[in-house]
Amino acid sequence: MAKRKKDRERDYALGRVIAIVNDKGGVGKTSLAANLAGQFAGADYRSLLIDLNRQANLADDLGYRNATFDDQGAGLLNSFLAGTPLTPALDVRPQLDVVCGGGRLEDLTPIMISRVQHHGRTAFRALGDVLAPIASDYEVVFIDCPPESTILSDLALAAARWVLMPTKSDVGGLVGMALVAERFSLAREINPRLGLLGVVLFATGTRSRAIHGEARTAIDEAFGGNSPRFQTTIRHAERTAQDARRLGKLAHELEIEVAAQPAWWEALRSDIRAPRVSPTAASVAGDYRDLGVEVLAALQSAEETERLETAGRAGRRPRSR
Repeated sequence: MAKRKKDRERDYALGRVIAIVNDKGGVGKTSLAANLAGQFAGADYRSLLIDLNRQANLADDLGYRNATFDDQGAGLLNSFLAGTPLTPALDVRPQLDVVCGGGRLEDLTPIMISRVQHHGRTAFRALGDVLAPIASDYEVVFIDCPPESTILSDLALAAARWVLMPTKSDVGGLVGMALVAERFSLAREINPRLGLLGVVLFATGTRSRAIHGEARTAIDEAFGGNSPRFQTTIRHAERTAQDARRLGKLAHELEIEVAAQPAWWEALRSDIRAPRVSPTAASVAGDYRDLGVEVLAALQSAEETERLETAGRAGRRPRSR
């Protein structure tokens, strides 16, 4: 009975953990994690970002590379080894905390291989075990998963309630998505609550309707023919992506810079030679805002459905919130 209660509490705490996964690199996982978390935090939702990537690209997107709290994943590794709750870096942005990734996560792979050999696939519950004690402090948790390590991604899948999967419309992105679909089924053996929140097309042309249709057909085939797909696509904007990494700012923060910078002719007349932020940042920020609204609506809809089903099984009328 005590174990069942503890499992229920763990499940509740992890109820808004979203793993952003695709086995292919360069399909937008880190950009999506950083910008969605930033959008939610900007809307006053207490948010947590967990970086499972050994390259720690979130540090560049959020501009904290080599900051005093950038421990290169040492804190996350120590939590695994000791079985103690994660200790995020606080207020990297207002309302946004981060568990840093980096080179120290190299050591996690051999540790997990050893644990799986001794304890089987239940060893992958380890991330959820150290995340659950703090997850209730947040309204949403995003995990940025690496493309180069299926073991680290499997840790995320075992901890998450939801999977959000970015993909490009090219063959590589769709193949990476299909590989995750196979591991998604395997992950549900130890995490039966894991669900697909949705798939989002990343870095695509806003008017490429035929390509979007082909990609969505591939998504349906990978996930069984009736897969949730977000209507919002994140447009291709290479200059905005470069500005974001160069300045360590998110799309909506670049949007503010665009509004504040002088017109090009004024800069020319005043001999201001600083690099300009691409005005496309405003459009990209709008894409992320629209996607954030869709993600929140999908979460709320799924949670309401779950409440109704739980109330139905218990034979009582659900209480409205």
